[in-house]
Amino acid sequence: MMPNMSAVRSFLVFAFDALAVSLTWYGAYLLRFNFDIPTDYARNLIESLPVALLVQLVLFRVFGLYRGIWQFASLPDLMRIIKAVGASIPAMMAALFFLRTDLSVPRSVVLIQPMILLLLMGGGRFAWRAWREHRVYGALRAQGKPVLVLGAGEAAASLLRELSHSAEWRVVGLLDDDPGKHALTLHGVKVMGPIDALDHWARKLSAQHAIIAMPSSAHEERKRAASLCVRAGIKALTVPSFDDLISGRITVASVRNVEVEDLLGRDPVWIDTPALNGFLRDRCVMVTGAGGSIGSELCRQIARFAPAQIIAFEQNEFALYRLQEEFNEHFPEITLVCLAGDVKDTLRVESVLRTHAPAVVFHAAAYKHVPLMEEHNAWEAVRNNVWGTLVVARAAAACGVGKLVLVSTDKAVNPTNVMGATKRLAEKVCLAVGASGGTQIEMVRFGNVLGSAGSVIPKFQEQIARGGPVTVTHPDITRYFMSIPEAAQLVLQAGVMGEGGTIFVLEMGEPVRIADLARDMIRLSGASEHDIKILYTGLRPGEKLYEELLADREHTLATPHPKLRVARSRPVEEGWLEDLVSWLRQNRIPPDIEVRRDLRRWVPEYEPATHAELRVIDGGH
Repeated sequence: MMPNMSAVRSFLVFAFDALAVSLTWYGAYLLRFNFDIPTDYARNLIESLPVALLVQLVLFRVFGLYRGIWQFASLPDLMRIIKAVGASIPAMMAALFFLRTDLSVPRSVVLIQPMILLLLMGGGRFAWRAWREHRVYGALRAQGKPVLVLGAGEAAASLLRELSHSAEWRVVGLLDDDPGKHALTLHGVKVMGPIDALDHWARKLSAQHAIIAMPSSAHEERKRAASLCVRAGIKALTVPSFDDLISGRITVASVRNVEVEDLLGRDPVWIDTPALNGFLRDRCVMVTGAGGSIGSELCRQIARFAPAQIIAFEQNEFALYRLQEEFNEHFPEITLVCLAGDVKDTLRVESVLRTHAPAVVFHAAAYKHVPLMEEHNAWEAVRNNVWGTLVVARAAAACGVGKLVLVSTDKAVNPTNVMGATKRLAEKVCLAVGASGGTQIEMVRFGNVLGSAGSVIPKFQEQIARGGPVTVTHPDITRYFMSIPEAAQLVLQAGVMGEGGTIFVLEMGEPVRIADLARDMIRLSGASEHDIKILYTGLRPGEKLYEELLADREHTLATPHPKLRVARSRPVEEGWLEDLVSWLRQNRIPPDIEVRRDLRRWVPEYEPATHAELRVIDGGH
């Protein structure tokens, strides 16, 4: 029968420690007597050695020195050795006093021997580990691709330890913005300089890859590091986020490619969890447009707060099915009621609200694509975005819903397109219905969300995959971006904070030039602008160069939340809503050019791009 390898290893370690105790006991006597031990003390040495072996080896076992694996000897192993050897000093003195009163061991020997023993035992273990790692991994490290690590903190230290076993990577230098770390070394790797010097050191050290090891830094710092990599033409990777690391789900070594979200994303959003618990827990919550990007994320975020049930109202059957399947898999404890329906259908909406009596409704159903709604579909945009909102708002008020939250857009501010004008008109509808009391109605405006349906990012990814060109409408066009989870969380936060008739504006950070975004995405793909061209196609119908978050005649107020401000809009005039309803109920489908003209009446700040069309219509009356 083969001997147990673990037992064999433990015995060999035990034998090494026994030999170390013997050698250091002898060495302590040599040092005490300047390498000339008197005859009487030589006999004393031999007679006291069994006592030293018994006491120290028993303590080593008690302190768990034989549970570690030498190949992975680390600081905890060294601490156990220090504790065991330290405890042996008083234990030796006590044993010599009680066992052999005539055995006179010099006190200096009892003090010197543990110090030598500590060096021999600790050094032996770490020497073994160094030899093993060099034998197993030394050749691999020489073969790995050279890589720079950005950051020289704890995450970088952990990463270096992990990569020392990797055949894929060979770390050739560290970069960190802390001047106090420059020219120092971390696990044998030198800190070359600041992160801004990435391009210089990458060329000098022939590194075509960089790993961003800054999980606990502010997102702006990580974003800057990612941008430097991309614009220097260096393949960028990053370690997991700080939240993922402390959760234990993944390790520092689980590096991934830098994605466009790393260049555009923001710091995690803070939400008032206790307030949202009180707002959503054990209550029925309804989401319209529940199959869309924002609607489905709202359902996921609401599920975190254990509602009594979620009513998912959606016109698209397949999107509703996918949401149902996702909840069956990931949120089986949540009661999700999937209801097919159109927000323009008054009977259906009222029936749902009366049957399920939701306490809160999040109205995310809308047509949002600017060019599509601008031509050939203008009246459908009005019906869906305005009439649909009116139906939901009136039904909510009639059925006693406590709160309605409208998901709006930055395109509703000084709109230049039909979609933006209809969303601004939807806000005014909510203000008018909310003014009658009963249901509290809030509105939340924000810009583009990363990865949403119709977003520019999936479009660029498809164009890059085909080899280009990447189409951008204008060299100077800019947009605001935020992640879908962040947008959904802030919509929930606004819902719990609002007291009725409030337009919340999300803090969107700095606008992003779409042309720069296209260049960064091309570089992230590993190509250059010589390989994949950028083609400027001109502004599309209804599109403007930049988006605004506040209308000119509105003022904002701060809120307790750093990413939410309040824009108080002018109240609508008495009788305004009845006139609007008459217009919406006309029994014909007006042409797009007429819809754009009439929208100016209901939304005075609306300035469509096609002024010539409006003059033609006005002149025809």
